[in-house]
Amino acid sequence: MAIDKSKMKCNSPRRQVQGGKKFVVKACKGGKKKIIRYGDANMKIRKNNPAARKSFRARHRCADAKDVFSARYWSCKKW
Repeated sequence: MAIDKSKMKCNSPRRQVQGGKKFVVKACKGGKKKIIRYGDANMKIRKNNPAARKSFRARHRCADAKDVFSARYWSCKKW
């Protein structure tokens, strides 16, 4: 079952139903639209753990994640 891009709201992440990723988002900017899938479906999200949160943000360089069409941007925004 493919995702219907026309029915998704822009820039609104949601849980992925299938496909091996945890989240999916329809990224929209400047008239362009792209489906982004991100997050390991088999891993826990430990954002309540300050050490894990700091490590994640450093590892993914979240301070300079600006490209809306990248999985890095959306996973950093979630954290």
